[in-house]
Amino acid sequence: MAKSRGGEAAGGAASVSADGMAAPPDAASEAAELDAKLRRDSDSRSSVGGSSSGGGDRRVDKFGFLVAEDDAPAREALLEEVPLEKLRQRESKWLDMLNNWDKWMAKKHKKIRLRCQKGIPPSLRGRAWQYLSGGKVKLEQNPGKFDELDEALGDPKWLDVIERDLHRQFPFHEMFVARGGHGQQDLFRVLKAYTLYRPEEGYCQAQAPIAAVLLMHMPAEQAFWCLVQICEKYLPGYYSEKLEAIQLDGEILFSLLHRVSPMAYKHLNKQKIDPILYMTEWFMCAFSRTLPWSSVLRVWDMFFCEGVKIIFRVGLVLLKYTLGSSEELKSCQGQYETMERLRALNPKIMQETFLVQEIIELPVTERHIEREHLIQLKKWKEAHGDLQCKSPPRFHGAKAISDSEPYPRKALESTPSIILPPDSELLPKGRKSKLPKGDKKRDQGKGRLANGPILEENGTQSSLNPESTTLHQSKESLSSQESEDTYL
Repeated sequence: MAKSRGGEAAGGAASVSADGMAAPPDAASEAAELDAKLRRDSDSRSSVGGSSSGGGDRRVDKFGFLVAEDDAPAREALLEEVPLEKLRQRESKWLDMLNNWDKWMAKKHKKIRLRCQKGIPPSLRGRAWQYLSGGKVKLEQNPGKFDELDEALGDPKWLDVIERDLHRQFPFHEMFVARGGHGQQDLFRVLKAYTLYRPEEGYCQAQAPIAAVLLMHMPAEQAFWCLVQICEKYLPGYYSEKLEAIQLDGEILFSLLHRVSPMAYKHLNKQKIDPILYMTEWFMCAFSRTLPWSSVLRVWDMFFCEGVKIIFRVGLVLLKYTLGSSEELKSCQGQYETMERLRALNPKIMQETFLVQEIIELPVTERHIEREHLIQLKKWKEAHGDLQCKSPPRFHGAKAISDSEPYPRKALESTPSIILPPDSELLPKGRKSKLPKGDKKRDQGKGRLANGPILEENGTQSSLNPESTTLHQSKESLSSQESEDTYL
């Protein structure tokens, strides 16, 4: 799945020619055929959805996807439901975290990680993703930037390609079902803005489903900055023209598979199936076009918190339970059968509860990934020379991104409960302040100066002016008072 120039799409295992890492010709042709089929199916679905958008009542599931009347009960039965009382408790905890974000990120990051693993409450998911990714900070650092990009004309070579891709993104979701509807308009705005923001990178088709998922949870401006963070911090180089970063990560995934499931590794190696054939769509679309939707959201919750290691873990779990036993391999004797199995994964291994638990327990860390990255980078240079795309360093999750912010986080400073006037001095402990006799008599028993602040026991003064407390709040703090808990 290269840039749209070559007609390779995000939806399928693209055949990538990259000086020695090309896929086998027969597998490449199979991948191309699959990609064409996916596009045709998506086109037909979206045209049907678009033509029926003006019809009568449509039934949607809790995620906003259209469902047929006879399919609705079965689909709803498969969804994991969190008890209402537990959901309310989680919402309360997340609200406290979001309103004191800097302190939680600095001192209780492990607790944030645990709560992301349990699942972010749907009503707060969009806001939480902005905070975790650093998109909130990016927006505050660049006021008016998105509006400026939105009003610009854009490069015609990208606009036409983006237009053609709009109806292919989740055509059964109520936001994107209508051609030219508000969902597609916002998607166009976000993708066009990114081509102007990073003209050297332009547009890659895999960015469209990423942006669409973000738009399901937040307005266009916030979705744009989250997309920027994903492209620059979480998955740098993934959407560049030569796909070097995704090829490197494919080799890293394959090497890690040797530790996780030697049988699956041996089988794929024997069949000479290049990782780029089966993991391209998984990684570049962050599994948004692979997993059931409830599992997609749980994976993204953890991905925004912990970084790309979650994407690696998901891929390893899928490979382990698809090709990791002799029973599974009985029906995968050849390359074609193996690829078909990877294209039609068993729904049981993608089920939310099972998959999330396996992801959490899989012992693959950032250190493993970075160590393997150095090994594969060395091999790449020996075979192909230096990378043509100079990507920025990858950040492993919210904590690393937060720590990289250049400005001081004033919100972490302790806020005094007693506010002193500018010209006052704090008396030594044990001494009482002396007041003029008249004032002392006038205010005796009241504990306050006339028309003034409260008089404390040590002679200091506590202001009653509500505006004074704002002087001690960080302007850079991510603590938010705006009501953006829900979007849809």
